[in-house]
Amino acid sequence: MPAVELVSNKVVDVISRLPPGTFSEICLHILTYLCGQSAGVDSAVLSKELSNAGISLNHEDLQSITRYVLLTFRYAGKHSLSADDLVSKLEEDGSRWAKPCLQVIHKLWSEHSAEVQLQQEAKEMLSIGQLVDIQWKLGMAVSSDTCRSLNCPYVMVMLKVADPSGQICQKSFEMTIPQFQNLHSHFKDIAAVMETV
Repeated sequence: MPAVELVSNKVVDVISRLPPGTFSEICLHILTYLCGQSAGVDSAVLSKELSNAGISLNHEDLQSITRYVLLTFRYAGKHSLSADDLVSKLEEDGSRWAKPCLQVIHKLWSEHSAEVQLQQEAKEMLSIGQLVDIQWKLGMAVSSDTCRSLNCPYVMVMLKVADPSGQICQKSFEMTIPQFQNLHSHFKDIAAVMETV
């Protein structure tokens, strides 16, 4: 049996053990992203919501489910599958789907497939990441192997970016005060241009 089938069988087993309402909630997060209503699927937020609802699901399983369902819905959107066709395809792949989970997929895909397909067509034209959040904090360099002058202020910039696959990742970098002021100036220029659009 190919490795991909082993992975999908494992993911389907985890999905099938979930209450249908929980699986529906995960699917809705994914569909919200695929319909262009959110910047990505934030596993940390989803995990917290599930935990608050009393559902314990480890991070690795949640990410595997998210990836699998995301790819499934994308495949269905790309090939313009109806809800019946999608469920038939899932049943044919040899995985042991629980009937309530297939009913969740059928219901949600019936409701959201047209919107997902439109959004996918638009995203094919632009396959770049999307800035979700930017934060910064001021710091002071007190020791360094490479810095000649210590006690210099610097700015730590942290970005949250949703890549084209929908996963949100964080990136950080440091800037000098003049560099940060220059960045701020560029953002002001961008904001001014955006207001005229």
